[in-house]
Amino acid sequence: MSRILIDRRIRWGGVRSRRSDLLLISAIAVVGLAYGLGYRLDWSEEAGRPEEDQEVAEIAAPASISPPAVLPAPEAPSIGPAPAPSIVPDPRGVQWEAMTGELAKLAARYPGRVSIYLKDLKSGKTWMHHPDDLFPAASLIKVPVMVAAFYKIRDGQLALDERIAITRRNRVGGSGSLKWRPNGTRLTVRELLVHMINESDNTATKMILDRLGIGYVQQQFPRMGLLYTGIYEEGMSIRGGRVMHENYTTAREMASLMDRIYTGQAVDKVSSEVMLDILKKPKAVASRLAKGMPRGWEIAHKTGLLRQACHDSAIFLTPNGDYSMTVLTGQNRSYSLAKDFITKAGKVTFRHYAGPQYYAKATPRRRARAAR
Repeated sequence: MSRILIDRRIRWGGVRSRRSDLLLISAIAVVGLAYGLGYRLDWSEEAGRPEEDQEVAEIAAPASISPPAVLPAPEAPSIGPAPAPSIVPDPRGVQWEAMTGELAKLAARYPGRVSIYLKDLKSGKTWMHHPDDLFPAASLIKVPVMVAAFYKIRDGQLALDERIAITRRNRVGGSGSLKWRPNGTRLTVRELLVHMINESDNTATKMILDRLGIGYVQQQFPRMGLLYTGIYEEGMSIRGGRVMHENYTTAREMASLMDRIYTGQAVDKVSSEVMLDILKKPKAVASRLAKGMPRGWEIAHKTGLLRQACHDSAIFLTPNGDYSMTVLTGQNRSYSLAKDFITKAGKVTFRHYAGPQYYAKATPRRRARAAR
């Protein structure tokens, strides 16, 4: 009995073993078939836990799909040189060139010696025609004499309210009204300086020079930047003929001295302001650079006329910008011709700085005068 039971168990165990093998083979076959069909078996440790890379539900595509927009390809960089930017000329610069060109033609046609120094006091732009040629200074020499007087005033050796008497020894003929005053008439240094510049009074000049000393004045010229300008006793003579020692100057140096006064660098700022006010005082007759000047302008200037020389050195104070202009002429056929030439040169600059509006408002008679 026991033996029969043992045999049956052995046979049943064999059957169970064969069934297990069949189940294992079936399971492997199913797995292989599932992966072949694209299915995935869940081997996660926790049943039902969504995975980080779980699939997204598939959305049905629309019936018609537009093709994607094609973006233009970027242009290839240019290998050649970049085109040069267009240059627009500065109207003010073009006008300046036109003005100076007109001045150059005017100077070339003049039948005498000419020197011109023009400077825009805002931009510093300059134009020159023979600026370093030497000319007899004539009464332009009275400007550095005035500056020398202010050096002495600054040093406490002279005062503007100091009075000096007219005597027979210091009375001089020629321009000015003081030669008619009686001996003993006392005038302040300020009054004498005004007469010397405003009337070009020779008696006032002699009185100032006697008080300063000609040697002292000569020593101050280098301090003013004057290297070619000189002053001598003979040069102060009002004779029409040649003298042994002439007072010479240049357009550049006279313009430079006027520029120093304008910028407050002649002696000091206060002295420069007083000198500029003296130079600005209206003359009895507007002539040379002051003739035909537009309304609303001011001019600070000094003229000179002696030994075939005719000059004017000026600072123009205008609404459209200040500028300086010095015109020297020599070997003149006549003084009237030289004066007219200086006036014409000044009017060329008026047209530049006053602009077309001024001349548009001018009367036909005034426009005709300005064109002459």
